[in-house]
Amino acid sequence: MTSSKLYLDVWSDFVCPFCYLEVPVIDQFKQTYGEAVEVRWHAFELRPEPASAIDPDSDLLHETWENSVYPIANERGLLLRLPPVQPHSRKAFETAFFARESGRFDVVHRAIFKAYFEDGIDIGDTDALLDIAATCGIDPESLEEALLGDELTDAVIEDEEFAKKLGVTGVPFVVLSRDGVGDQEPQPPIALRGAAPIEHFEAALGRLFPEGFSAA
Repeated sequence: MTSSKLYLDVWSDFVCPFCYLEVPVIDQFKQTYGEAVEVRWHAFELRPEPASAIDPDSDLLHETWENSVYPIANERGLLLRLPPVQPHSRKAFETAFFARESGRFDVVHRAIFKAYFEDGIDIGDTDALLDIAATCGIDPESLEEALLGDELTDAVIEDEEFAKKLGVTGVPFVVLSRDGVGDQEPQPPIALRGAAPIEHFEAALGRLFPEGFSAA
């Protein structure tokens, strides 16, 4: 049984319901193995500007929600509603990245998802993001100033460029990996695509740690 750490690198988009639906699965996995698992969230814009946003009233969007989103949400205990807007998400990522600097990434990350998919808030609107961040203990004036600069934008683009090198074309996309032990090379990373269930994470864990894996 090894005490080596497991890394979960997760690319997601705040406007993708399947990314929100993956959060409770990752939570469950993390709760099972504790500090032995390190989750690292990354930005991936499905529709970066200047691409047009999806029509919130499109038949395809409603069909996807009825046939896929709502059934998975019921299975995973999340209450989602089809949002009335389909915004671009770069400023939302920049807000979450700003929160990371003060150790508030996780709470802001969840708050943005919840605001969009449960409350229908336009997370492409800067004022809305300032309000969400403020409820999470982030100083809105400092955030507003940071959103006007390029540093946070560059960080989002860096994440997305790395995703392109990995061949990521859709989200959620999770890469599970581990460190080597001594002089031994680690097992190759394993990628999970889509709203993968907990069983897929457990199977990947077994392949990455054939010698066994212990919670920390």
